Amino acid sequence: MKILGIAGWSGSGKTTLLSDLIPLLIARGLRISTIKHAHHEFDVDQPGKDSYRHRQAGATEVLISSAKRFALMHEHRGAAEPTLNELVAKLAPVDLVLVEGFKNESYPKIEVWRRSVGKPMLQPADPHVIAVASDQAIPDLAVPLLDANRPSQIADFILEWMRKPGLQGEVCRGAAQ
Repeated sequence: MKILGIAGWSGSGKTTLLSDLIPLLIARGLRISTIKHAHHEFDVDQPGKDSYRHRQAGATEVLISSAKRFALMHEHRGAAEPTLNELVAKLAPVDLVLVEGFKNESYPKIEVWRRSVGKPMLQPADPHVIAVASDQAIPDLAVPLLDANRPSQIADFILEWMRKPGLQGEVCRGAAQ
């Protein structure tokens, strides 16, 4: 599996870009999964539901399943947050895992940068940024500049990147492959 991040500061348009890229890449024949990093406490469960009660009672993992989907919730219970590679290893095999967040980890990323957000670029300090998607020209950029408002251009770039020999961003799943 290949891993590619969509990284940037809050408000830069990462989620919008990902939401636009996913159907474009699927239409081009790729199987896609995503990982989203949350910087705050979040909950996908609802108080009063059986699964919520199981977690509150102390279960480390609760898996909810139906004919249409399943969801696995894992409580860290004081353990360290898993690394990106540990999380990717939990996914079923696909062609590409798109990651939103984990901007400080070492994996290939497309940075979404907008001057209006008022934050510095990640690219000059992060050697893992392979391109920058922006809504304006950026002089002296060390990586390709993509138009943040043209997701099809970014999808083309991703497909080209995936075809390169010696691609970084592959994950070894050991015996699971």
